[in-house]
Amino acid sequence: MAELNFDVTHLYGLTETYGPAALCEWKPEWDHLDTAEQARLKARQGVANLVSQPLRVLGEGGHDVPADGESVGEVLLRGNNVMLGYYRDPQATADAEHEGWFRTGDVAVMHPDGYVELRDRSKDVIISGGENIASIEVEQALDSHPAVLESAVVAAPDEKWGERPKAFVELKPGESVTQEEIIAFCRERLARFKCPAAVEFMQLPKTSTGKVQKFVLREALRADRSS
Repeated sequence: MAELNFDVTHLYGLTETYGPAALCEWKPEWDHLDTAEQARLKARQGVANLVSQPLRVLGEGGHDVPADGESVGEVLLRGNNVMLGYYRDPQATADAEHEGWFRTGDVAVMHPDGYVELRDRSKDVIISGGENIASIEVEQALDSHPAVLESAVVAAPDEKWGERPKAFVELKPGESVTQEEIIAFCRERLARFKCPAAVEFMQLPKTSTGKVQKFVLREALRADRSS
């Protein structure tokens, strides 16, 4: 986008926050960095906007994670733009609340500069042999392949490890690549246990707004297993 002379401001929010709860506020000292590093920094969700309290990332045990860019937890929000509750659903409202904060269900890290970076949705984290694998991390590796247009990674049942990542990949028009080549490409960029155990090439199912419907992919896996 920068090469097309667009100045992108990255916003983060949910339906429950009535718009953006955070933005990746650009720092002047980042101007001298190369394009790839600027893109990496701009991809972070950032810091709270003017009507929100500072974002929290809550780890296990109910404590905020250290701001080390590595420890993961759930993003909590509070502010004038956060909903009062779900309409006529007190149980869902209670489930989404933690001591007056809204639980987003997003898994993230807090960087030393106070900027939050999402790593996954909690329901999309793949637990393989006791290790947590962020589907977004695997998708980023897949999407960096020159033949890949877009990808989605979900948990596939595995007798030995419980779950393993399975990749659904949509290729760019006119491109061709094998499952073995994709997996080898990932192994150059990820720890071996994070790499997809299988790759399926397809047109990804999406909503009307272009969001990949991972639940459709999970249902297809369940149907294959039961048939």
